[in-house]
Order: sequence, then C-alpha cells, then structure tokens
Amino acid sequence: MTTVSLRHVRVRYGPLEALHGVTLAAPGPGLTVLLGRNGSGRTTVLRALAGTVPLSGGAVVWDGADVTRVPAYERARRGLCLVPERQAVFGSLTVRENLALTAPDHDAALDAYPQLRPLLERRAGTLSGGEQRMLALSRALLARARVVLVDEPAQGMSPPVAARTYELLGGLDACVVVAEQRLPPALRDRPVLVYELRRGAVVFAGEAGELAH
Repeated sequence: MTTVSLRHVRVRYGPLEALHGVTLAAPGPGLTVLLGRNGSGRTTVLRALAGTVPLSGGAVVWDGADVTRVPAYERARRGLCLVPERQAVFGSLTVRENLALTAPDHDAALDAYPQLRPLLERRAGTLSGGEQRMLALSRALLARARVVLVDEPAQGMSPPVAARTYELLGGLDACVVVAEQRLPPALRDRPVLVYELRRGAVVFAGEAGELAH
C-alpha cells in the first residue's frame, strides 16, 4: 500500500499563486484522477508531488513521511515516475533507444502498445502526438514505479487506444495519479477517486460515480 498526498499546499509562479492550500491524498495500488480546465492547477499538483516545483507552503507526504524537501531526482530514485504533457520522450533518440534507457528488455512495452513495434528504428521526435504518448507511457510501464504521475495520458490517441491506456494504468501495482480536463469514458463506471480543481482549489473529492450525479 502506497499513498502520496498534499497537505495545505501552496505554489507560486512569481506574483501568481497557482495552488491555494490544496489538500488531497492518492492511495495505491489504484487510480486517482485530477480533473480541471487549463489553469485549474492540475499540472501543478503533479509537479508538486514529483518535486519539480518548489512549495511556498504546506507539505508533500509519501507513505507517512514528509518529502517536501526531498529533491525530484531522489523521489525518482525511490520509485516515483512523472510523465509530463510535453517533452516526455527524447526526440533525438529512436523508439528502441528510448525504451532501452528504462529497461534492457522492453517486450512488455511492445505487448502493451504493439503499434510501437514497427516504429522501433524511428526517431521519437518524428512520431505523431499519440505515438509519442504511447512511447512515454510504455517507458512508465517498464519503470515498475511505486508512484506514477501522468499529465493527460491519452492525448492524441484514438478512443480504443485511450481505453487500453487506462486499462494498463489501472492494472499497475502502483499509486497512479493522472490529470485530465474531463473524466475519460473508460473510467466513468470504475471505482476511481476523483479530485476536481478550479482556480487552484479542490472543489470536489469523491468517486467517479458521484461526480456523474
């Protein structure tokens, strides 16, 4: 059992405060969804959990330990994996080289996304947006992380591949936190925890079914 949480977290970008005392907890194994429009603070929540943005107040807690001052690279070493919305792959490297950076044996990634198999020798920067998301997520699957944070996992994917992506993320033995603008259709009938953010504050916390009603 793994849990990551924010406690009364504030984050500033210059004079603007992006998060206004956000408190939330993401238990694992399982899926937690952060919902919100652009500018709502959902990406900043992921960055705060990952340690890639400094806090101006509050704390990040992982399995009961305060990791607020633990740098991002150390959190990664302890088993946290962040898949950002942009620049999530090494564009100058081939698909095969991107996968090899994570694990020498990448058959599991190609089983998850068979569409990548014919693209192994292509440079990642030449792939479509959806193909780059598949590559970035397959690297996250190979990492065997304890905490997986993904910003807009299904961006650019066809509906069947998006549904497959959520099936894969939901099957991980990890605490998985994803940020989306809307609740994905694949999750509407599943017992996933949802937090909706608006202008840097949590306005809803509950299960996906409650949000629909």
